[in-house]
Order: sequence, then structure tokens, then C-alpha cells
Amino acid sequence: MKKLLLLGNEAIGQGALDAGLSGAYGYPGTPSTEIIEYIQRNPEAKERDVHRTWSTNEKTAMESALGMSYVGKRTIVTMKHVGLNVAADAYMNSALTGANGGVIVAVADDPSMHSSQNEQDSRFYAKFALMPAFEPSDQQEAYDMPKLAYEISEKYHLPVMMRLTTRLAHSRAGVVINNVLEENIMHLPEIKDQFMLLPAFARKKYKHLIAVQKDLEMESENSPFNKYIEGIDKSLGIIACGLAYNYLMENYDKCNYPILKIGQYPLPRKQIQNIFNECDEILILEEGMPLVEEMLKGFLGDPKIHGRLDGTLDRDGELNPMKVRKALGLPKLYSKDIPELVSGRPPALCVGCPHTDSYKALTEAMKEYGKGHVFSDIGCYTLGYLSPHNAIDTCVDMGASISMAIGASDAGFFPAIATIGDSTFGHSGITGLLDAVTQKSNVVIVILDNDITAMTGMQDSQINGRIEQVCEGVGVEKEHIRIINPLSRYHEENVKVIKEEIAYNGVSVVIPRRPCIHVFAKKKR
Repeated sequence: MKKLLLLGNEAIGQGALDAGLSGAYGYPGTPSTEIIEYIQRNPEAKERDVHRTWSTNEKTAMESALGMSYVGKRTIVTMKHVGLNVAADAYMNSALTGANGGVIVAVADDPSMHSSQNEQDSRFYAKFALMPAFEPSDQQEAYDMPKLAYEISEKYHLPVMMRLTTRLAHSRAGVVINNVLEENIMHLPEIKDQFMLLPAFARKKYKHLIAVQKDLEMESENSPFNKYIEGIDKSLGIIACGLAYNYLMENYDKCNYPILKIGQYPLPRKQIQNIFNECDEILILEEGMPLVEEMLKGFLGDPKIHGRLDGTLDRDGELNPMKVRKALGLPKLYSKDIPELVSGRPPALCVGCPHTDSYKALTEAMKEYGKGHVFSDIGCYTLGYLSPHNAIDTCVDMGASISMAIGASDAGFFPAIATIGDSTFGHSGITGLLDAVTQKSNVVIVILDNDITAMTGMQDSQINGRIEQVCEGVGVEKEHIRIINPLSRYHEENVKVIKEEIAYNGVSVVIPRRPCIHVFAKKKR
């Protein structure tokens, strides 16, 4: 019996491969990145020629996965929680088109915002789309779930979400490997109009989606990942979802309370009714937002339910064993909830990072205008907000820097500068640049080209080597596409270029181009 030591992300990747995967699509985003990276370097995936390259953004990834599903193959699309916002148009509509070959939408949420701009619970998207979802409690389940997820996807012709969170995604455990399934034979949908969402078809498909919910609920009632565990002390019943079950069991050798472990959605209503009827009080442990708690209070309507909504658990931040321990009324193990073993270190740009010299030149060029003029974006370069750089003023979402600069310029704000990374520009910045050109906005767009998607682990960017051509293609005048070398010896020259483009009344693109210092190490490997 083969056993591997895998991250939760890697376990999902291996589980999908062993369940007959033909294609993996996604955009790198912590904490989801390692799913595709694992598939990319997996010898079996290489031997089978499984598709495993990054997409331009999460929307194109979702759409490509649907294309592979259309021809009958099993596929997985990966992203972090905010990436699902980008993919939402395709994701929500995929509940109506359904699937032909099985589709898993693997989404990694980031409670406590370790590397994200918000907290978000992707289970709400699954509920919103009326789509089945899985939530592993450990790495073994992360490996085992894809097989059942594909079976359900193909049985009900629906994509299936797999939701995990940072701690499970990035922690390792031993995983027992099962038999490997063959890839599906290519075949087109039996129903000719399955993927055609003309309103006349879509209305019928939505009625069908609603009708099939009772069958999906029955699948949850009989799921091996939803388990009712008897307990002798009925004063409290515990509903533990996904990783929260792991945290619960860290506090007990044997728990005397009845436990309902949830790993598959929609919720198994009969099992929930059972634990509710048996127990005096109900404690709900769920990582993220109070989705289950709100649903139970909605259809059970009883004040004996406790969780994030009534303050038993913190409404924000990650769940952990200490918070669960407190909610259970168990004594503290430490004087503080989390022992301070090491002092905190704020993140910083790497020594030798090209963004440092880019920001020095931009800051000097902007001296006469004061603070508040530089709209930025998501990537390593967001650290330019911190000391000693203090170079940027905003960061909202992927691609927002360009669009916000346009809006500020429309209001008469001058100068309006946007800084955006090369990969983020390819992901979501091109459309903003097209707006700027169409509207003849007076903006300077600084595309920080470090030749890689650095923050998420050195993935190749789809825009590599083509930034100037893309800018010229959407209509930026060639003479106002300027390349500079962000090194200290070119500082004065770089400041001069930026000042010249600020003085130009129109759309300017300045591209500081120097590879990330880690690119050399990657290429050497």
C-alpha cells in the first residue's frame, strides 16, 4: 500500500490525477497554488500528457475547464477565494450548463488574511449556485474526495466545488494512495443544447437545477464524508465542518458529546435534525463565515445554537484548536491562546528586488505633487506601501490600479499614476488599459515587469515577452511606451522618463524591466 507525505493542496492534485484527470487550469493565488504546481511536476501527469499550464486569469481558467468538460474529459480548475470573484460569471452559469466530463472547482479560502485582501467563504458561492461542495477535514480526505466529486459531477451533470482553507492547504500528512482510474474517452454531450444558455433553454435548466437539489441532499445524507458520531453526553451536540473537525479532535482523546462531521454539501438535513433533537445545545464549528449556523437558525429557529453569530467563537479570523477549546469550556493550556514563540516580522521586498529601484525613481519624479497620486495593485510590489518606500497609495483588487487611475483622472485629478505587475497586467489590467485608450485618459501606467509571477511562487506569466505589443495593440502610441532599467546607475535617466510621461496629456506606459532576483535561481534549477 503506497503512502505519500503531501500538503493538502498536493493531496487534491494527486487525488484528481488518480481519478482520471485530463486537464488542470487555474491562476496562481496563495493558498491554492500548489495544486497545479504539484500536477505540473508529477511524473504520471507528464507521462499521460495531462494539460497543466497556467491560465491568464481565473475566468479563462473556468471557461477552459468547461471546454474540456464539454468533450467528456475530467478537469480541475483552481483558484483562491478572491479569484472565484473573477471567475464568478462563468462559475455561476456553469451550474446551468452543467458538466459532461467531471469538473472540480478547487477553491482555497484564506481566513485571517495571511496573504489576501479580504476574508471570504466560498461555500456561499456553492450555496448561491446550488452546486454540490466538498470540504476535507484532513489530507487523506483531500485525496479521497476528488474521486467521489467526479462521480457526482458526472452523475448529475454539475460542476462540484472543493473548498479548503490555508492550514489544510499548507500542512503535510501521510496519505494512502488508492487505485488509479483511466481517463475518460472523449465524447460530446448527449443533450445537444446542454451548453447553450439561450433564455428559453436556461429557464428550463434552472428548473431542473432546483429539482435535483433533493437528490444532492440525499447524496450528502449517504456520503462517507458526513458522519454522525454518537456521544453519551447529550447536553451539547457539535457540528464540525471540514478542518474544524480536526481542531475538535485535537482537544479530545475521546469526545463524549455527539458529533456531526460535515464534509459534503448541501447539508444533510436529516442528520442535522437528529443531532438537534437529541441535544440540549448545539455548537457549530466551521472555518470561515457562519454559513451552517445561519442556515440552521433559519430552518430550526432555536436559540440553543451557538457559534460565530452569538460570540461563542470569534466572527473573524481563522479557527484553531485553542478557540475551539474555549468554545467547549475547556481550561486553557497556555497563559495566552497562542504562545509567542517568535516575534512578528513584517514582509518586505527582497534585497535586490527591481521594484525597489522602480519605486525610488517614481517617488522622486512625483515629489512636486505630494502623496496620494499612485494607485497600485496586488503582488510583491504592494509592499511598496510600507516603509522605507511609502511609494503607493491604494490596493483593491487585481487590475484596479489602472481603472482607479482612470476614474481619478476623470475627476480632474493630476497626475494619476497606476503601478501594476506584469502578470497582474495580463490577468486583469489589459481591459483597464483599453478603457484608458478609448477614453483618452490622462494617466501614466507603470508596468513593473520582473519576468515572473513572483509573489505566488515563481510561475510563468502569460504576458511574458509581449507587454509592448499588447499595449500598442490596444492603441497606446508607440512613442509613449517607454522601457527603463530599474538599477541605481540609471536612476536619473529613469526619473527623467517618468517626468516626461507625466507631462504628456494622454495614456503613457512606462515599463521598468529587470528580472526578479529569484528568476535566475529558478532558471538555474
